[in-house]
This record gives sequence, C-alpha cells and structure tokens, in this order.
Amino acid sequence: MQPTLLEIEIHTVTSVESSYRTIATMALAFSQDPAARWLFPDSSDFTKNFSEFVQAFAGKSFAQESAFYTDDFTGSALWLGPDVSGDEEAVISLISERVPEDRLDETFAVFSQMDEFHPEFPHWYLPLIGVDPIHHGKGHGSALLRHVLKECDRTGIPAYLESSSPANIPLYERHGFNVIGEIQAGNSPVIYPMLRPG
Repeated sequence: MQPTLLEIEIHTVTSVESSYRTIATMALAFSQDPAARWLFPDSSDFTKNFSEFVQAFAGKSFAQESAFYTDDFTGSALWLGPDVSGDEEAVISLISERVPEDRLDETFAVFSQMDEFHPEFPHWYLPLIGVDPIHHGKGHGSALLRHVLKECDRTGIPAYLESSSPANIPLYERHGFNVIGEIQAGNSPVIYPMLRPG
C-alpha cells in the first residue's frame, strides 16, 4: 500500500551524506528529462556531469537548509528562499567546461531567457525537484511542493519554477502555478517558466 500525501514525511538535508543521496535522487529523476539530456546528450557525460550541475545550479539550498527529501530519498526538492540567489558564476563555469561545444551558444541563450523570466520581487525559487522514476505518481512530488508552498501561503510570498518537461505542468498547475511564457533557443526543448502568485 502506498503512503498518502499526509503520511509522506519531508526531511531537511543536514549532512554531507544526505546531500549526496539527495543529488543521486535528482540524477535518477532527470535521467530522461528533455532539457537535462539536451544539455548532456551522451549518457556517460550526463552521469559524469549532472551531479556537479545540481551543485552549481541549486547547491546554495544545502547551506540554507532549504533542500528537502522524502523517506528513503525517493524524492527531493532544492528550494532557494526569497533572500538567496543562485550561483551564476558556478553555472557559467560548468556550462563553459562541460556542455558540448556545438551547443554552447544555444545553452547560454536558454539561460539568458531564464534570467529574463525570473522574478525580481521576493519569491521562493524551485530550481530542481525530482522523484525516482519508479515512484512517480505516489505523491512525493506533491508533498515536496506543499512543504514550502504552505510557507508561501502563510507569508504571502510568490513561488517560481521552470518546468523542463511538459508532462509535469499539470502537477504544478494543481499547486497554483501558471505558465507565464516559453524558453527555447535553437534546437533546445521548450522550458516553461511558471509563477505561483503570493
């Protein structure tokens, strides 16, 4: 019997070991993601580089204690609070060194568009959320979303994310997010910026 949404416990990443396991979950979750695999199309490149991408793109969530996981690291979410911004220098460095040269211009164009959509007002940002594919549809993603969104509701602060897979849009819409545009460059997959009002 699968757990209900109320039975899924959310834990805060507080140790090096739990951060490694959280990143491993994220790598599993994104192994078939359109944008992640466009970034690293070769399977060995993906395996070698995606964990470092997670650290560069959302690693500040670990220091801010806004990285969360469900029981047995089935799912994880890396949130950045209203007073925290991502590590742009680390992302640029990783892209420059690891992304295939023939897609560097398009990759930087995608990230430039992401910056254009990113809200300038205080908000909670969800750079990455993922669930082990064998546990999809069991409520782990919803539980991870609700864990921070209830704080957004309490304080009236908006939340923002980019959906790299159209299949996930209905989940985010059920939690109050709305698509506010499309991000795409060259032959990249479409990424959907989504905002949840405060």
